[in-house]
Amino acid sequence: MTTALYLPEENIDMIAATSVLQQQAADIRTKTINWASYMQSQMISQEDFQAISALDKSRASYLAQNSTQVVKTLLNLVSHLSKDSTIQYILVLLDDLLQEDRSRVDLFHETSGKLKQCVWGPFLNLLNRQDGFIVNMASRILAKFACWGHETMPKSDLNFYLQFLKDQLATNNNEYIQSVARCLQMMLRVDDYRFAFVSVDGISTLIRILSTRVNFQVQYQLIFCLWVLTFNPLLAAKMNKFSVIPILADILSDCAKEKVTRIILAVFRNLIEKPEDSSVAKDHCIAMVQCKVLKQLSILEQRRIDDEDITADVEYLTEKLQNSVQDLSSFDEYATEVRSGRLEWSPVHKSAKFWRENAQRLNEKNYELLRILVHLLETSKDAIILSVACFDIGEYVRHYPRGKHVLEQLGGKQIVMQHLGHEDPNVRYEALLAVQKLMVHNWEYLGKQLEKDNENQKPGAAPIAGKA
Repeated sequence: MTTALYLPEENIDMIAATSVLQQQAADIRTKTINWASYMQSQMISQEDFQAISALDKSRASYLAQNSTQVVKTLLNLVSHLSKDSTIQYILVLLDDLLQEDRSRVDLFHETSGKLKQCVWGPFLNLLNRQDGFIVNMASRILAKFACWGHETMPKSDLNFYLQFLKDQLATNNNEYIQSVARCLQMMLRVDDYRFAFVSVDGISTLIRILSTRVNFQVQYQLIFCLWVLTFNPLLAAKMNKFSVIPILADILSDCAKEKVTRIILAVFRNLIEKPEDSSVAKDHCIAMVQCKVLKQLSILEQRRIDDEDITADVEYLTEKLQNSVQDLSSFDEYATEVRSGRLEWSPVHKSAKFWRENAQRLNEKNYELLRILVHLLETSKDAIILSVACFDIGEYVRHYPRGKHVLEQLGGKQIVMQHLGHEDPNVRYEALLAVQKLMVHNWEYLGKQLEKDNENQKPGAAPIAGKA
C-alpha cells in the first residue's frame, strides 16, 4: 500500500492548458485509426480489434462490462504496435480512461496480474522512443500507475523511472519540462518514493535547475517537489545540506508571482516544523536569517496580501526567525555564513575578540568549517568570497597554534598560495596576509614551543619532536 500525501490546495493531476503535451493530446483525440487494416494484415487479433473498436465507440459502457479484455487489449497494442501515430492515440485513450476514474489503476494492476502480464514493462520501454509525445505520455501513465493504486512500483523500475525524470528535467530546452515536473510532483507525494529520488541525487538536480533562469511555472513545480519532500522529517532535516535555503531565499527576493511566494514560505515552514531534532530547526532558522529572509518577510507584511496561507506563514516564520536572532551567538552566525558558501565582510570576520574566542572551534565536526573555507578557495570565482576566505584562514592560524599543521593536512596552504597571483588585487592582498600569518606565526610558535619543551623535559628523556 502506498502512503500518499493528498493536498487539496493544488490539483497537480491536471496539466496546464498551455502545456505542449495537452495541446498535442487534444489534436490526437480527433484522429481515427483504421483498426481493420491492422487486423487484415494480422498485426492485431480479432479479439483485440473488436475490443479497441468498441472502446472507440462507447468507452464507459464497454469498459464496465469487459474490463479484463480492455486491459489485455491495451497492453497488447502498446507492446506490439510500433507506428508513432497509433501509439500516440492508444496512450491518449489510456490516459483519458485513468483520468476519468483513478480507481481504474487498480483494475489494470489486478487484471494484468491475473493475465501474468507486466503493467510497467510496456510503458517503461516507451521511454526509450524518439517521439517526445510518446515518451512523456508514457511517463504520465507510469506516474498514475505508481501513485493512484494500491501497488507500488518495483524498486528496480522505480530507480530507472526516477533517473529518467531527473535526466529529462536537466535536458536543455526540453519543451515537455512542465509535464516532466508534474510527473515528479505526483511521485513525490508518495513517501515510499522520496528516498529513492534522493538516492539518485534528485535534490541536487532540482536545486541546480532552480539556480538558473526558468519560467515561474516550472519554478513553482520544482519548489513544490521540494515542499512535498520536506513532509518527511528525515529529509526535512537533510534539506539545507543541498543549499535549499539560500537558493529559495534568492528566488523569494526576486519573485513576482504569488503562487511561487506561497510555496517557498511553505517549504521554509516545513524546514522548521518537521525536523525532529530541535537543533536542526534552529540551524535552519539561522540559515534563513543569514540569507536575509526576515527582510523579505517584512516586505510581504507591508504588502497586506489577501492569501491566508501566505499571511499565516509570514507570521509564523517572522516569530521563529526573530526568536532565533535573540539566541544567536556570534559563532552560530559565522558558522551559518560559512555553510551557506556566501561569505561577505560581515562584522564577525574583523572582530579580534571573535577569533581569540572561537578560532579553535573551526576544528569541530572534523574541521567542517575549515574544510568549507578551503573548498570555497578552490572553487569560488567570486572575489569577495575568496578575499574573506583567505582572511579567515589567516586568522585561524594566527589564533590557533597548530592551525598551520591542520591546514597543510587539508591542502589549504597550497591553495592560499595559488591566490597570490589572482587577477583581483583584493584577493592577492588577503592571500599575501594569510601567507604571512602562516609563515611568521609558525616560526614564533616553533621557537617558543621548543624552548618550553626543553625547559620542562625530565633528565634523560628524548627531545619532544613534531609539536609544530
